[in-house]
Amino acid sequence: MGRPFTSVLIANRGEIAVRIERACLELGLRPVLVASEADAAGCTRPGAGGPLAIGPSAPGRSYLNQAAILLAARVTGAEAVHPGYGFLSENADFADAVEAAGLAFVGPPASAIRIMGDKIAAKRAMMAAGVPCVPGPGEPLPEDAEAVRAIAEEIGYPVIVKAAGGGGGRGMRVVRESAEVADAIAITREEARRAFGKPELYMEKFLEHPRHVEFQVLCDIHGNAVWVGHRDCSVQRRHQKVVEEAPAPGIAPDLAERIGVRCAQACRQIGYRGVGTFEFLYENGEFYFIEMNTRLQVEHPVTEMTAGVDLVHEQLRAAQGAVLETERFTGAARGHAFECRINAEDPTTFVASPGRITAVRFPSGPGIRVDTHVSAGYRVSPYYDSLIAKLIVHAPTREDAIRRMQVALSETCIEGIATNLPLHARIFSDPDFVRGGVDIHHLEKRLREEPRGEA
Repeated sequence: MGRPFTSVLIANRGEIAVRIERACLELGLRPVLVASEADAAGCTRPGAGGPLAIGPSAPGRSYLNQAAILLAARVTGAEAVHPGYGFLSENADFADAVEAAGLAFVGPPASAIRIMGDKIAAKRAMMAAGVPCVPGPGEPLPEDAEAVRAIAEEIGYPVIVKAAGGGGGRGMRVVRESAEVADAIAITREEARRAFGKPELYMEKFLEHPRHVEFQVLCDIHGNAVWVGHRDCSVQRRHQKVVEEAPAPGIAPDLAERIGVRCAQACRQIGYRGVGTFEFLYENGEFYFIEMNTRLQVEHPVTEMTAGVDLVHEQLRAAQGAVLETERFTGAARGHAFECRINAEDPTTFVASPGRITAVRFPSGPGIRVDTHVSAGYRVSPYYDSLIAKLIVHAPTREDAIRRMQVALSETCIEGIATNLPLHARIFSDPDFVRGGVDIHHLEKRLREEPRGEA
């Protein structure tokens, strides 16, 4: 249940910690920042005493250390915990621990996290809510290889085997013929056991050329739920998003409305709270649910820019028990927005590029937003994700937004380390991308076509 609070411990780092801190200040809440040894050493932003140290550089001993975070909340007098994204944001046990400590968890109830964190349980819940799903049974695969082969034959090849507790592109394998079934099951089951601690697998039809389209939802504890737009996240490399845009181009408004309404209904059925994202594959005019992210997304700014909503504000209000003002949200987009994820990595080899940033210049002007935690002198750590900034643009049309992003990219300069800025420049000059509607394999296909990594 929601509860009033006046202070929030931000259990995360980087640009999302800065984003949440700003939202707290705008709502009159006291933000409490924490940092690992690596982040404390690399920080260039002075503060009132700086962030509270919570442990060594390794994530398992700092940002994933539940005891350290709860202790930090206690010693600082924080009344709520915002997990951001990644780390503990979708950990149901952590959500329970926060509530058990008498604190508010800025996120959904642990019960909802558990349902949607298990891909099989999530699929069953979506099927019950009338959300379209990828063809395949909403049950774990049996142990017997012949029984699995029979399921694959019924679905029709190619199929994809997935870990029930998987995510981030791990724990999945495509099977194109009967002879591959036994090995695929054995290998993926062991991967699932090692990576996620649970060997359960499920099987679905493998779609050859889908797009990745997401629907954003907002919910309160009073049974109100709305969808506030959709976005396209199809420009990916190794299942990791590179560029996102809102709204997803070429989606019929009546179809979007039908899917969005069903997502909102699913949230009511599972007792969801706060912000969440339904991820779909979209192919040949049809949507197929794949998973729900029970947290704030990295790409949330493109929805904020086109829906006229501050999603972090809404998260915090929902955790306090506020009633969602549903009449403010229609799902209709205002203009078009793009987000480029700027990573500290070589744009050709994609090898991480930690080190000290010697100079930074970001663009500014109408319709330009930069979410970042870095400045000149900041030291990029090798311990964490390579994301160092998000460049977001908004304009009245998709064409205008593309031109605005092209100019903004040309004005962005980060020195001292390698970044993927050249890759983004190539993406925004790619004729297929400019036309809109590329599938999830498009970027990797371009990279294969250009041995030097030029998309």
